[in-house]
Amino acid sequence: MNPVLRYSLPLSLLIFRFLTLSAEPIASFSLQSPNFDSTFTLLGDAQIANSFVNLTSPSLGSRGQIIYKKPFKFLDPKSSKPISFSTDFTFSMYPGNGDGLAFVIFPSGDDLSHVFDQGSFGISENTDSRFVAIEYDTRKDDNVGDLNGNHVGVDVGSFISAATIDVSSVGLLLNGGVPLKSWIDYEASSKRLEIRLGESGTQRPYQPLISHSLDLPKMWGGREVLVGISSSSGKSSQISSLSSWNFSIRAFPNSMHSMPLNPGAIHADEHHVVHRRKSCFLTVLGAVIFATGCGTLVAFFVLHSSVTPELPLNAVEFKYEKVNVTIDDVSDEPRT
Repeated sequence: MNPVLRYSLPLSLLIFRFLTLSAEPIASFSLQSPNFDSTFTLLGDAQIANSFVNLTSPSLGSRGQIIYKKPFKFLDPKSSKPISFSTDFTFSMYPGNGDGLAFVIFPSGDDLSHVFDQGSFGISENTDSRFVAIEYDTRKDDNVGDLNGNHVGVDVGSFISAATIDVSSVGLLLNGGVPLKSWIDYEASSKRLEIRLGESGTQRPYQPLISHSLDLPKMWGGREVLVGISSSSGKSSQISSLSSWNFSIRAFPNSMHSMPLNPGAIHADEHHVVHRRKSCFLTVLGAVIFATGCGTLVAFFVLHSSVTPELPLNAVEFKYEKVNVTIDDVSDEPRT
């Protein structure tokens, strides 16, 4: 396999992660139950219960939201450069074919009663079309072309998903009652949105479930937006609960031209990232050594072939020995 093709994807992901670690935080919050302070507001049926925020109650048609009340812009007010964000949250949904839940970004200043109602995931279908939602859907709705009742999708101004994936493909069940953790990262320079999902307590997945191109600064310009997590039970008694939520908007120094990723996972992943860097360095070093050796041999033969020796042209018996040169692939990255 062509080495360039073999390492292009892992290298691009490593660069993406390196840029993330270099980001400068602008603003962030960390919500860890049961410490929910006044910077959050609960709407609908959402309420604090033990160490969770139950977004829905065990009744038909229940809906609820948790909203972070401080708005922000996708343009840095100091430099007017686009802003990136990272968020992760831990949730669980008990058996039932409710709508599931969604992480949603929507314009600030709108009447919240117009944003959230009995629509899918508790989001009004009549709201400003400039909303973005990452849906964790446990009900197959043929009206919007759902894959099944166990998928993740990216909704941009519509509940007809712009990108979607069946999470059964990675062995997960959204409404099995097992705590799940999702990581959502938006990198403004490349206009790329990445969604990851795994069981709570497991390592952040290296490969995203969904990688989708989206220009959020263009979508909202200099308008302020809010973020929240919304859920509705539909015609079931499904309970959706939230136990933690971290969020950060980030920008890079002037020397950089790119943005962000998950600040909540930086310390957890730091050792893994350093290990990947070392592995990548050793791979490149091995390739450089091999190339240098080959170049030396070529230079040697070229140099000696340019000199005409004044010796009799008698037949000389040469002895050749085959030398095997092996470069061990020390990279622990997945191969494409």
